Amino acid sequence: MGGAFLAAAVLARLGGRIGLPTIPLFIVAGIILGPHTPGVVLIADPHDLEMLSALGLVLLLFYLGLEFHLDDLEAGGRKMALAGGTYLALNVGAGLAFGFALGWGTSEALVLAGVLGISSSAIVTKVLVDTGRLGNRETKPILGIIVVEDIFLALYLAALQPILSGADSLAAAVGDGAKAFAFLLLLALAARFGTRLVGRLFSTPDDELLVISFLGAAVFVAGVSEWFGVADAIGAFMVGLMLGGTSSGERIRRLVHPLRDAFGAIFFFAFGLSIDPGDLPVVLWPVLAAVAVTLVMNVLAGLAAARLYRFGPPEAANISTTLLARGEFALILATMAAAAGLDSRLSPFIAGYVLLLAVLGPLAAGRSHWLARFLPGRDGDDGKEDRAAEGGTDGGSAALIPGGTAAAVPGRR
Repeated sequence: MGGAFLAAAVLARLGGRIGLPTIPLFIVAGIILGPHTPGVVLIADPHDLEMLSALGLVLLLFYLGLEFHLDDLEAGGRKMALAGGTYLALNVGAGLAFGFALGWGTSEALVLAGVLGISSSAIVTKVLVDTGRLGNRETKPILGIIVVEDIFLALYLAALQPILSGADSLAAAVGDGAKAFAFLLLLALAARFGTRLVGRLFSTPDDELLVISFLGAAVFVAGVSEWFGVADAIGAFMVGLMLGGTSSGERIRRLVHPLRDAFGAIFFFAFGLSIDPGDLPVVLWPVLAAVAVTLVMNVLAGLAAARLYRFGPPEAANISTTLLARGEFALILATMAAAAGLDSRLSPFIAGYVLLLAVLGPLAAGRSHWLARFLPGRDGDDGKEDRAAEGGTDGGSAALIPGGTAAAVPGRR
């Protein structure tokens, strides 16, 4: 475990000197020191890190919930639904068409629709933090799209599971989907109306008790969410959403920051452990074609979201590149496909596709201004009303987000 932390830290420090983001470096550390490459093997079985990796994902999304204000969610509900629906229609639709074009089978095409269609919440969160864009005006649509994706994810998994298992019970699939949606609705109502009660329950001057309390709540609700068929990460996100609006919200943001960074690194390291580079050449061309399709669809989705919110090319480029990476959900689908006995090329395809976008996504997000030069539109008067409503100029007021990273933070309501 210590070797995993140190290896990730050393590679990240080396990469930081030449401007590389940390996410792909954590993944590369896992590949190099995992069981599928020659040389030193720190961890022979990736499942040994399964619980710590899950905790990393939970903390990443919990922190994201703390930063996402419920007022923003309510104020932009219609636009959020339209932006998220457009993103899913373009990417999931392209993924389904791509799956059928490969000719690997109908079940395989349905799996690929989810693989190509849904972003990595963990990588998107880390990119927003690393690039200091949590206070940018386009971050609200990005987070909104993630929320819509997670809602879709719960329903998609509920519908896909009986198909992969060979079950022919439509009633069972509908029942699972209804259970997941009902639990999501319950969490949303708790976040909307239970903030005052939750604030009293978590109010304590003792930092130790506060850490134990919010960590226990985030992990517990994440586990219950998974039992209801909802992604564990979205349960943690909703807990963060509730706690972020309490009187203890600022202290929780400060206290969770080092936990998020440490276990987030283990999440990406464990991701690298699961990738076998030897399987990738067999599916090289399909992977490259899928990456090209995803790039095009993300640019179109970014332009659509920017038009909806009256943003210019810089914001459209940020939306397109920040949502580019695919990750944890695609790996879950790869595991499900292998268990169902689907085409043997599917698992290495997903691994190669995810690895390539996990590397390209953060790199592209850090250089989104290159893409902005080629996008239509202008960044003139558009969005002035939006900026005024947010309480200031385009970037908001300069501030320091937890951990000392400079960022622009819009005025608090």
